[in-house]
This record gives sequence, structure tokens and C-alpha cells, in this order.
Amino acid sequence: MQLSLSRVHFPITTLGPGRRLGIWFQGCSIRCPGCISADTWGPGHRRIALHQLIADLQPWLSEADGITISGGEPFDQFDALFQLLTELRRLSPADILVYSGYSLEQLQPQLHKANGLIDALISDPYQQQRSQSMALRGSDNQRLSVLTNLGHERLASYERPLLPTDKALDLMFDDDGSIWMAGIPQRDDLLRLRDLLEDQGHQLQLSAHTSRRR
Repeated sequence: MQLSLSRVHFPITTLGPGRRLGIWFQGCSIRCPGCISADTWGPGHRRIALHQLIADLQPWLSEADGITISGGEPFDQFDALFQLLTELRRLSPADILVYSGYSLEQLQPQLHKANGLIDALISDPYQQQRSQSMALRGSDNQRLSVLTNLGHERLASYERPLLPTDKALDLMFDDDGSIWMAGIPQRDDLLRLRDLLEDQGHQLQLSAHTSRRR
């Protein structure tokens, strides 16, 4: 079993409670306008065997308070996602939060099969024109579904409006010098950052699908 992987990182602190292991799938068929993860839309060139990915994650699993899986669209690779969730549940007591751009209704067959493996799900497509006032969500149409007792314990409290402390991003550096961010930026934050850096003589190449609102 292989999956198309964008990246993994530990720790992240902006996509759920505690120090979390972040796993980003590569490839998305939904492609919401305004998505901040447009670099994960294409199929990518990094395919990794599931057993190798699990081995790579092993050192972090004992330290992670939680695991957040995003993309890309994880449910576009559901067989691989299911096997990954099964192994993560076997190896770690951490809560598992999954992001998807599919609606909760569309995901019912997959959620039935993965019963007990996903503690909480944030579903529905990002809608750039909608307000952004809820925790862990890019737009207010997106829904948080708590699916297990562990999910209620760890993630049910995120059914609330944004707090000032939620407005944070994790900044990551790849080996090639690339910089990327994890979290839920406020609308147009990346454009404002680009403009600020350009005013100071720097260049920022955005991988997000962005367009300035007038």
C-alpha cells in the first residue's frame, strides 16, 4: 500500500490541542478557490509505502499529544488513509483529527468503515466568501464533528468562536530552505505578508491559490 504524501512535521501547535504530529496528503480533486494549500492539489511525485511512513513517524508517536491529517484531500486516497488510521490507532493513544473538503453527508460510507479511528472531523469545502469566525475552520460553513469519546474529551471545546490565541501560525523550514506555515491564516494574511516583504525589498513566492478581494 502506497500513498501520495506532501509532508509531515512535528510538532505543530495550531491545528488542534497540544503538540501534534501533522500529516499532509498530496492531491486534491476539490480545489476550493482561495485555498492556502494549493501546492497540495497536484498528484505530486512523492509516493511512499505505508510501512515506511509508519516507520518514519514512529519516533514522534510517543511524544505527540494528537495527530492532525490534512492535505490535499485525505479521502481522495481513502484506502491508504484507512490503513494509516488503523496503524496510528494501534501505535498511539493520541487523538486523531482529520480535515476534509467533502461534506459530512458525502463521507458517511467512509466514516462508517473508519468507525472509531477518527476522533474528530472538520468537513465541507472552504468557501472564500464566507465569514471566518470559528476555531479550527477556514470558513464558517465548515463543520466540526466529534466522533469518539476521546474526541469529546480533547476536541469538543473547539466548537466555539475564534479566540485571539487561535490567530497563530506554525512556521516551518524545509531542508531546501523553503518556508511554509501550518495553521488557519486569516483571509488575505498571506497577501499582506507578501506585500510587507516586497516593501522591504524581499520576494515571497506564494503556493496558495490567492486573489485579492476588493
